[in-house]
Amino acid sequence: MFASMVRIRRVEESIAARYSEQQMRTPVHLCLGQEAPPVGVSSHLRKTDKVLSGHRSHGQYLAKGGSLERMIAEIYGKATGCSAGKGGSQHLVDLDCGFLGSAPILASTLSIGVGVAWSLRAAGTDDVCVVYFGDAATEEGVFHEAVSFASLHKLPIAFVCENNLYSTHAGLAVRQPTRPIADLALAHALPSLTADGNDALTVREASGAAITRARAGDGPTLLVLDTYRIVEHVGPGDDSKLGYRSPEEIERWRRLDPIALSASRLERTVDDWSRRLSDLESTIANEIEKAFDFALRSPFPESSELLTHVYPTRVVGS
Repeated sequence: MFASMVRIRRVEESIAARYSEQQMRTPVHLCLGQEAPPVGVSSHLRKTDKVLSGHRSHGQYLAKGGSLERMIAEIYGKATGCSAGKGGSQHLVDLDCGFLGSAPILASTLSIGVGVAWSLRAAGTDDVCVVYFGDAATEEGVFHEAVSFASLHKLPIAFVCENNLYSTHAGLAVRQPTRPIADLALAHALPSLTADGNDALTVREASGAAITRARAGDGPTLLVLDTYRIVEHVGPGDDSKLGYRSPEEIERWRRLDPIALSASRLERTVDDWSRRLSDLESTIANEIEKAFDFALRSPFPESSELLTHVYPTRVVGS
C-alpha cells in the first residue's frame, strides 16, 4: 500500500511539473494528499470487481491496476490512451482492470454504479462495485436515489465518499447542514462509517468491512473518508491566495500527510528502510519517465476516429 501511494503521488507531481508545457490540453484534477482512500479500498478488490469514479480519478484508476502509460497518454490526448485519446483526464476507462469509467458531472456515476451492481448480482458472481465520489455529490438528488435503490435491493456495492471538505471553493459549512455526512445513510437504511481517510491502514480496515458485506450479499455501505487535497481544485497550482482556505489550514493538513504517516511506521519496523525507500523511488521514477516518453511518442487519433464510440439514441416511434 505504501508503494502504491508513493507511486500515485509521484505521478501526480510529474503531471503538475509538466503541465505548464501546454501539451496536456485537458483540465487535470489532481489527488495530491488523497492517496490513501483508493489504495486502502483497492487492497480488497479483485481484477473482476468494478470501480467508477468522478473527476478526481487518477488515484482510483492507478490503485485498481490501470495502466500508467495509457493514463498519461490519455491526458496527452493520444490514440494509445485508455480512452483512445478522446476522454482526457476526467474520462478514464479501462475495462481490462475493471475501471468502468470516471466522469466530471457531479454524482453522475452513482446511478451507473448501481446498475453495474445490479448486473453483477444478476450474473450470480460475488464480485462487487465501488463508486467513489466527493462530499458535494451527496447534495445531488441522484445520490439519494442511488443509495435508496441499492439499499432496497441489497446490491453488492460500496459507496465511498472522499470528503475533502470543499466543492471547488465552497466549504461544507456553506453547503450542508451541520451533521455528519454518514448520517445520510440512516434515511436509506444502510450502514455507514466515517474514518480517517489519510491513514491507509484505517481505510483498509473500514473498507474491508464494506467490501466483505457487499461480497456476502448483505447490501451496500456508505463509507465516508475524511481527507484533503493539497493543490487547487483544478490544475497543479497553489490557490491559497483565493481566500477560501488559508495557508495555515493547508499546512495543518500537510502535517497529516498519508504517505509521511505510513513512512514513519515502516521506518520503525522495516530493516534497511532507507535503501528500500531509495530503491522504490528509483523504480517509480523510471516507470514514470517511460510512461511520459510513451505518451509523447504516441500518435494523436486519426480524424476518421471522430465519430467512433459515439452512440446515437433513437426515440421509439420516430
